[in-house]
Amino acid sequence: MAPTELLPHRPPFLFVDEIVDLRPGESARARWYVDPDAAFFEGHFPGNPILPGVIIVEALAQTGALAALADPETEGKLALFAGIDKVRFRRPVRPGDTLEMETALTRRRGPVGEGKGAAVVGDERACEAVVRFALVDVDEATT
Repeated sequence: MAPTELLPHRPPFLFVDEIVDLRPGESARARWYVDPDAAFFEGHFPGNPILPGVIIVEALAQTGALAALADPETEGKLALFAGIDKVRFRRPVRPGDTLEMETALTRRRGPVGEGKGAAVVGDERACEAVVRFALVDVDEATT
């Protein structure tokens, strides 16, 4: 299954290239091949390009959204950020790196949920975070 079958995101704001493992309503593992030609590397930082941390956190959230939106109970829903906690950056992510991400959904109460995510490059942890999301009807998100 392609990420775009579940996620509404599209380039340049789609940060999942491949779904490695998907357990609807439970967890997702995904892969992102960090494009060396991405525009944000021009300014972050010239001569020393590093993937912005907020984009790594977004990639973890998109990975969690795969798990949430693959659940048949969430059909017609959109996952929106509701919060971010316990973010830690452990190593820089560079152009051309492959980011392996896993987000496990840890809590869900009604339309609000939480997931614990981690991103690694090779065998080194790059980032970990707790992401919160709200599931809303697609129609509600467009008004």
